[in-house]
Amino acid sequence: MRGVEKLVNILDEIVMNKKKQIEEEKKIKSIADYEKEIEGKDIRNFCREMKMAKGMAIISEIKKASPSRGIIKEDFNLEDTVKAYEEQEFHAYSVLTERKYFHGRDEYIGEVKEISKRPVLRKDFIVDEYQLYQTRAIGADAILLIATVLKDDLKYFFRKSRDLGLHPLVEMHSEEDIKYIEKADPYLIGINNRNLETFETNIDHTEKMIKLLPEDKFIISESGIKNQDDIEYLKSLGVRGVLIGESLMKNLSNINKVF
Repeated sequence: MRGVEKLVNILDEIVMNKKKQIEEEKKIKSIADYEKEIEGKDIRNFCREMKMAKGMAIISEIKKASPSRGIIKEDFNLEDTVKAYEEQEFHAYSVLTERKYFHGRDEYIGEVKEISKRPVLRKDFIVDEYQLYQTRAIGADAILLIATVLKDDLKYFFRKSRDLGLHPLVEMHSEEDIKYIEKADPYLIGINNRNLETFETNIDHTEKMIKLLPEDKFIISESGIKNQDDIEYLKSLGVRGVLIGESLMKNLSNINKVF
């Protein structure tokens, strides 16, 4: 039971740690500082890249570790990872920048964009408006907004992200999140297949959730996608994009045989 309790509380722990981290970062750099850095920075059109994809849009994720799996890639090398993804001509990148639990770095965003011309999504736990300016300044084109975390604040964060030129991907985990999503009215909606109580993944969760969402939304299935058969199954449900991390990171030298 202690193990289950740890998993149940991990999201709260991550959010609490993130808030503490942000307060420390604010002492070093202000929103005004970030506003100066934003000036003149172009945005790559993440949303258009998703819509223009032939077949299923694939977002390839760069993730060294996770709370549920620990270290995913022991010999992690950012440049090698990006080059492997580029050979597959995936449509966009998702880059983990959360430091403590996922071993990410803000600097990864710029490093990926130096190698690739594809749009980059910043994947982190966004809990403060400060992070929206930060996300734009570090060079991300899109931002992940988690409905389960932001709740009633989702609508404001969604609109503020767009005001800054970012492309928001709103992520949901459960039916409870739909009321927050309806208020924000995003076009890009990610359905996360990870159960936040057990941390297990099941892509059948997408089938349950997609039935509750408007048909005019661009649905992206996230987590637990292991092979081409999974992609074909999700496509049959009306899913138009997938975000794949662990399966790609574990098969960098063999991607074309898995997907």
